[in-house]
Amino acid sequence: MGTEHLPPGQRLTKGWPVSHYGPVPKFRPDRWNLQVFGATATGAKYSWTFEEVAALPGIAIVTDMHCASGPTSTDHEFFGVPASSLLELAPPAPQVTHVMAWAEYGYSANLRLGDFTSERTLLATHHNGEPLTVEHGFPLRLVVPHLYGYKGPKWLRAIEYMTQDRRGFWEERGFHNIGDPWTGQRHSYQ
Repeated sequence: MGTEHLPPGQRLTKGWPVSHYGPVPKFRPDRWNLQVFGATATGAKYSWTFEEVAALPGIAIVTDMHCASGPTSTDHEFFGVPASSLLELAPPAPQVTHVMAWAEYGYSANLRLGDFTSERTLLATHHNGEPLTVEHGFPLRLVVPHLYGYKGPKWLRAIEYMTQDRRGFWEERGFHNIGDPWTGQRHSYQ
């Protein structure tokens, strides 16, 4: 792949670099669940075990991963549950415009509802035919291929439906609220 196929300011890197803030969490299947809460259509909170999430119909996508610090790694195959499936299982209230993706240790990333429901946004369980490694987000990571990597948290634990936008972890620390690599939306001052 030549650099002409990369977003502006990105550079091609080999492999799949590990990048995260804080320690790698230990997976405890008996304590793990995925929740949907906030402005749900019914007002209810929803919860699934890892086995229940893994049993949902999945799809595979091939995508590049773009880090806001500049590296792009290419041709990743992810398999998992389409994020839009959560909206069928736990419908949002009509006024929902954004979601907050919550991960271990209180890490969060805000997304516009349309970015979350993109047909290529996944709750990924596998990478290149193998279960995710713990360093890359096992048991579940959000993959939002059209946005920078910080918008797709590893170790995903919950989706909060929101009726207005609120900044997530990196957004509160100066990263762009939307994070589109093709328009170079790296920092909040842009």
